[in-house]
Amino acid sequence: MRHPSEGVLRRLVDEPAGVTDTDRVHVASCLICRHDLDAVRADAQLVGSALAPGTAGTDTDSGWARLSTATAATPARRRVTTGPRRGRWGAAVRRPAVAAISAVVLLTGAGVAAANDWLPIFKTESVDPIEVTSADLVQVPDLSAYGDLEVTQEPDPQPVADAATARHRSGLAVPVVSELPQGVTGDPAYQVAGVMSATFTFSADKAAQAAAAEGAILPPPPTGLDGSALRFQAGPGVAVLWSQPTGVPTLVLARVVAPTVYSSGVPFETVRDYLLSLPGLPDGLADQLRDLSADGATLPLPVPAELVTTSTADVRGSAATVLTSRNGLFAGVVWVEDGVMTGVAGTLSPDEVLAVARGLR
Repeated sequence: MRHPSEGVLRRLVDEPAGVTDTDRVHVASCLICRHDLDAVRADAQLVGSALAPGTAGTDTDSGWARLSTATAATPARRRVTTGPRRGRWGAAVRRPAVAAISAVVLLTGAGVAAANDWLPIFKTESVDPIEVTSADLVQVPDLSAYGDLEVTQEPDPQPVADAATARHRSGLAVPVVSELPQGVTGDPAYQVAGVMSATFTFSADKAAQAAAAEGAILPPPPTGLDGSALRFQAGPGVAVLWSQPTGVPTLVLARVVAPTVYSSGVPFETVRDYLLSLPGLPDGLADQLRDLSADGATLPLPVPAELVTTSTADVRGSAATVLTSRNGLFAGVVWVEDGVMTGVAGTLSPDEVLAVARGLR
């Protein structure tokens, strides 16, 4: 018996009119597919709540925490079939939701702060993915263990009425889609966000205490590092969103002034090498960060390795990173051009998001 694909089930949730009568009748009469449809619908609700304006898109740490709590509370759904689709959803249907969060939140610029805390003093000219496992997320220490972090300016994202207002408020050219992908309909919503800035002051005393808690000894800080300050700045930004009646975004375009980090005097290489040598940072993650460009121009793009694959592509003459969820339900692409980071993501295929990206006006 041929069961409709997971993409068809997702379309039944987001755009029922786009599903053939044959598939609709099959799902209605098939116990297996009805179970799978319930799982897809639960996933859609989880993604929608996590991507709601003013939540995950504005605070990476709380967004991940909220998502982790929600997914941990969602039991794995027991499959009732031994057919070929076993394993595509795996043990838990929460995976597509996490993939969507990781793609859209990163593409909209929230989440770059966490990456930049480890590679400060640079101006973003390109992005490069780094694989992050669930174990890495647990092990990565809080930056506050090594000093004092002060958010000096919040981005304060706000909905606006139209593209003209978004351009006026952000100062950025609002991306315009040449042709919407199949299944994406209606008028978009617009959001703008201001500049986000934060200052981190390194403390050798705090770092020593953190190392002791790990049963390790703090490496001697380089001359001038103790008490030195790093200032992070990103934004303003603008986002254009198409959503289905369920409230789940099907297509998101985001554009943000790419991150820049300033130092009070300590060179980039000194700060990078020392922070990456501190106890607590997983070795594999530290190695990936060391392998990035040494000139302070490559923004690390954390990617959940269990959920998302990456590849490269050319978008309008710029090298771009393509992200695809392993179950094929979500995709995104991000690139940097003239100091501005642009991203496209949605419940689309990689070819569809690349077509949108290459056709932006």
